[in-house]
Amino acid sequence: MSSTDTRSSTHPFGTTSAEGAAERDNALTDAVLKAVEVTGSHAASVFLISRNRHTLVLAAAAGMPPSLLGGWRRIPVSSPIPVAEAFRSRRTVHLVDAEETMRRFPQLAVALPYPFGSASVPVTAGQETFGSMAVVWASKSGGEGLTKAQRRHLRTAAGRLGASLAELNARGADIGCDMETVPVEVPVPSASAVRVGLFDWNLGTGALEADATLCSIFGLAPDEYDGQAATLAAKVHPADRPGFQAAARTGVEEGRILAQCMRVPEKGGGHRTVELWGRVPETAADGEARPHLVGGVLDLGSGMAAVAAIERLTDGFFSLDREGCVTYANHSLVRLMRVRREDLVGRRPWDVLPWLAEPAYEDRFRAARVSQQPVSFLAQSPDQWLVLSLRPDAQGMTGWAAPAGQPVPAGTEPGSPPAEAGGAAPSSRPAPTRLGAIYRVLQMSSALTEAVTAREVCDVVADQLLPAVGGHRLAIYVVHERHMRLMSQRGYRESFLERFEGRALHQGGPLTGSLTSGVPLFIESREEFLRAYPELHAESSSFAFLPLIASSRPVGACILGFDEVHRFSDEERSLLTALSGLIAQALERARLYDAEFTLARGLQNALLPHLLPTMPGVRVTGRYLPGTRGMDIGGDWYDAIPTDRGVVLVVGDVEGHNVAAAATMGQVRSAVRAFASAGHRPSDVIASTNRLLLDLAPGLLASCCYVLIEPGPGVAHVVRAGHCPPLLRRPDGHTEILDLPGGPLLGVERTVEYPESELSLLPGSVLALYTDGLIETRGSDIGVGMDRLRTSLAHARVGSLDELADALLRDARQSPNRLDDIALLLTRYTHAPPPTPATAG
Repeated sequence: MSSTDTRSSTHPFGTTSAEGAAERDNALTDAVLKAVEVTGSHAASVFLISRNRHTLVLAAAAGMPPSLLGGWRRIPVSSPIPVAEAFRSRRTVHLVDAEETMRRFPQLAVALPYPFGSASVPVTAGQETFGSMAVVWASKSGGEGLTKAQRRHLRTAAGRLGASLAELNARGADIGCDMETVPVEVPVPSASAVRVGLFDWNLGTGALEADATLCSIFGLAPDEYDGQAATLAAKVHPADRPGFQAAARTGVEEGRILAQCMRVPEKGGGHRTVELWGRVPETAADGEARPHLVGGVLDLGSGMAAVAAIERLTDGFFSLDREGCVTYANHSLVRLMRVRREDLVGRRPWDVLPWLAEPAYEDRFRAARVSQQPVSFLAQSPDQWLVLSLRPDAQGMTGWAAPAGQPVPAGTEPGSPPAEAGGAAPSSRPAPTRLGAIYRVLQMSSALTEAVTAREVCDVVADQLLPAVGGHRLAIYVVHERHMRLMSQRGYRESFLERFEGRALHQGGPLTGSLTSGVPLFIESREEFLRAYPELHAESSSFAFLPLIASSRPVGACILGFDEVHRFSDEERSLLTALSGLIAQALERARLYDAEFTLARGLQNALLPHLLPTMPGVRVTGRYLPGTRGMDIGGDWYDAIPTDRGVVLVVGDVEGHNVAAAATMGQVRSAVRAFASAGHRPSDVIASTNRLLLDLAPGLLASCCYVLIEPGPGVAHVVRAGHCPPLLRRPDGHTEILDLPGGPLLGVERTVEYPESELSLLPGSVLALYTDGLIETRGSDIGVGMDRLRTSLAHARVGSLDELADALLRDARQSPNRLDDIALLLTRYTHAPPPTPATAG
């Protein structure tokens, strides 16, 4: 499905329902957790189709924070991205590793150049496709990705989600997404090293109710515990028993117990330290005061000892959560980084330390997070080089830092060689561009390189730019004779756009003003727009007017509109400014192509016959289809020439796809027509044309199939010069490929002879001449294409020759990436009527 598909004006999602949204979120949560579980992946995500069906919007993510995805939270349906491909094709897209990702989806590899594998599956229910589900895993050398069973389980999980969404939709719940949808973030479960056991201690009777976890902390099975505090006290280290027993008095006197430490001996030797926390309720449930202590016992395992040990080390150690924020930093790290612990904890390192605010360093974090593989690199602080190492897992990552003069772990990326201490102060460096902006520029530039025509450029801009910034409307104007002309728009009403149509560059207004000044105009509220331009109706709540300037020349302007108030950050303003330059260059290139293409097509069409002759006993129709891709034109042609002997049918193809090929085609066609009209035999016509082509010396070769049909006797004379054999359909429907002898291509050798074959025609026979563009397909043998055409001709209806020609070209017309031109010439022989006898005088 393309982003402009309008086959259905209705959306599968129903009316708003808070309850339905909650049920949808529950279904999404279950789906991403199940996807991680059945595939062994470290991250999963679900993208749902937007209400306008142009964009896939991130709805849920597990194991990968949405903030890490940056610009990939909104993906145009038409994008060459795995989740979009899975949505369009309703098939699984399985990418084993980074190499396969680069080969099949280079845009994704450019944006996320990390070693990972992925699988994307559609989320469907019946004929409806709600979105796509994707999983990501750490790829290994020689790995094979997911097994067939894992892929089957993944599709099952997506199918269950689709069924849940369909059921909610049937009940009228709103399960749709829009550009502002906040994705559900689901933590991946992990084993915890911390245990908490709960208790209720009756201080009067000594009875102590304990849950199973508390029993386990004290080394007791739940069925072994007799419910007495003394039984637990016996499990405490002898030196700590008095403190345990004194806890009751402390609780009564102070109303609570805070972190009273006790040691619990281990069966294999040694002991663990646990903490007792509790409080005395003011009153019981029935209102009577009772000496109760309720609380818990906290077993930190070896965590406290590990923290103490790390604090004693001279190297810096730290931990980051899934968002990249620091959750722990030891004393040595704070010293190395020259920052206060309270300023660092809870924030991303590159947001606190200016010398880490380089895209390359943030990219290393993304690399470790996406690939789930260790990453090490060098970074230059204000006074020394440091080596940093990151070790990721599903919950975040652990980091290590040390001066670069110490041993560097294997795999460290050296970057620039360590220099002498000092250097430019970090505060003097300009603020770097964030990675999300860099990747968005790369993605847009990659997509624009594939756009050929101005219309394709406009479609790419709409598909890529609107999701990138969360916009809802876009219009692109181009400069024509110093006036603005609308080239493309999506989402705007004509009443708003017509105010800018035909506006001269020297006239005021937001569109021409931004273009003539060369400075983007950002308007963040409807009130601001109306204050500046009271004569204009504010179609949107926020606007961005972007000048499109290429090589200091105004090309056009772009209007972005937002339904809600949109605050443009400095980064977003820089991003839009950079993208406007890319758009301008692509649009200027495409407009030049359109002009040259129109001129070349006009030349080629002028060289083709506009009216085919009508002769008794013979009906002729021709078709020409230009290639749909590329900047050039082809040298295919056809012609029908009435002569004294009958009608000459000719189809040919000059090699190459450029203006020279079209010009040579015109010369060859004129030569064939001249020699045929002069009454030469078919073989002599082709031989003479061959010599003329050599004399012209265009450096190009040509193929040709020449047929002279004599209607009276029903005889066809056929000459081939390196061309595809014609097809003949007999009156009974039997169709064959006429594998007749032929000569070499025209323009190869001067003295060559071209054999002439004779063929008897029965009334009702259809003869098909064609060029190789009709039978050649990428990755398929030409013989297969020829037989496919023969089969199509044999089974097609032949009531109308025009309808037959259209039927044979139906598949070719629907191909969006047809590289070669096609010429087709069909002839039906009906037998010429006998001459009328002379009347006696």
